[in-house]
Amino acid sequence: MTSLSRRAFVTAAMASLLVSCGGHGTDSTAPEHPGSTPVPSRTSAKAAHVLGRSVPVGLRIPAIGVDTPVMQLGLAADGSVQVPPITAHDRAGWYRNSPTPGQTGPSVILGHVTVGSYGDGVFRRLAQLRKGDRIVARLENGRTAEFTVDAVRTVAKADFPSDEVYGDVDRPELRLITCGGARTGTGYLDNVIVFAALSSATP
Repeated sequence: MTSLSRRAFVTAAMASLLVSCGGHGTDSTAPEHPGSTPVPSRTSAKAAHVLGRSVPVGLRIPAIGVDTPVMQLGLAADGSVQVPPITAHDRAGWYRNSPTPGQTGPSVILGHVTVGSYGDGVFRRLAQLRKGDRIVARLENGRTAEFTVDAVRTVAKADFPSDEVYGDVDRPELRLITCGGARTGTGYLDNVIVFAALSSATP
């Protein structure tokens, strides 16, 4: 992504977290060098072949029992990223202005932690993932892209590490984002962010 498109992506994506998590947002200009928390490595000892563009249609995370369809998310009228609808059949959503899983760059998939009166959201157990866990994205062209978790972080919304999440990287990576931490009223104070890198792909 160009620096201009990246800034627009960051602003829109962070606005979506304000909408989806209910009233506890962050500034759209997060610090460039947040905190002392270790940053996931952006180099891989086991590089995988970069894939062509193909929209994700499914997501499987064996360690936490997730097997969900993936819908496409664009921008809402206010410029924020859309979020999946609140329904009984919750599903994840891929932001279509980010790379598709397996392309170079950070592919971004969002999901709810809870879905109102319907109960748990598709990413309810996202914070339980650990380094080395597998994430498999099913693509529209029939291929699958398998990622390995590098790190899982729970961050306060005020300290959202936008550059680490949405910034340019030189390999295929994946970001999974949901709400987390303490709940206040109808919202959550934190975000859970999973950082993962492409480890293999099937034809």
